[in-house]
Amino acid sequence: MTTTTLDEHSPLQQRASELKLVGLLEHWDELNERQLEFLPTLFDWEDKQRRQTGLNRRLGSAHLGQFKALADFDWGWPKHCDKAAITELFKLDFISTATNVFFVGPNGAGKSTLAQNLAYTAVMQGYKALFVTAAKMLGDLTAQDGAAALQRRLRYYTRPDVLVIDELGYLSYGDRHADLLFEIVNRRYEKKPIVMTTNRAFSEWGEVFPNAPCVVSIVDRLVHHSEIHSIDADSYRMHEAVQRANKKPSKTNAGKTK
Repeated sequence: MTTTTLDEHSPLQQRASELKLVGLLEHWDELNERQLEFLPTLFDWEDKQRRQTGLNRRLGSAHLGQFKALADFDWGWPKHCDKAAITELFKLDFISTATNVFFVGPNGAGKSTLAQNLAYTAVMQGYKALFVTAAKMLGDLTAQDGAAALQRRLRYYTRPDVLVIDELGYLSYGDRHADLLFEIVNRRYEKKPIVMTTNRAFSEWGEVFPNAPCVVSIVDRLVHHSEIHSIDADSYRMHEAVQRANKKPSKTNAGKTK
């Protein structure tokens, strides 16, 4: 067997090191020329598989659920919606600048769809994201039994590169919920962005967290570095429901055709 020994700083060895193929590096001097020629293909296979595995893991951890693709979003439906500004968000610059993003508008205006697509785009670009409703997150945190368990869950919501908190404002919460939301906001403040959908103006958050002393502090930290996108639209869910109903033949007409 012809033994080929390459310099330790060769591109192939460097790539093997980047892929952390410790066993291969350990026996590098035992490789022959033909085996070395095949290594680039093996490295490509390994790299592709790892990327796909990582993507699948990130998508699973994001909990995005089913959502309409951005390509199918009806930009003509809202009465007011800055398409250019929202489209700019999908360049993901807000992540590196830790800029919070708010989609504000009535029920059914498409806020959640935009937030889900934004998180999906981040995941596809290699970032970690988490999509969760405000009710589920705050309920989860308040249900933790003991300080250690609570700290683990706080880290869970602090860790993702992008945290999407959906539907804040549809329910009212107590002081404990407000304190825990403040903890999440404070831990991510100027480090990692929060994307939030809400049907309430910030001036109404006192109604969401009645008498909670930290509401002003929550809003202050959230809006300090933020982009606020207001969407004014009638419920698109209702619009689709009406369209489906109109497509169905009436029982009267159906009876006449028999």
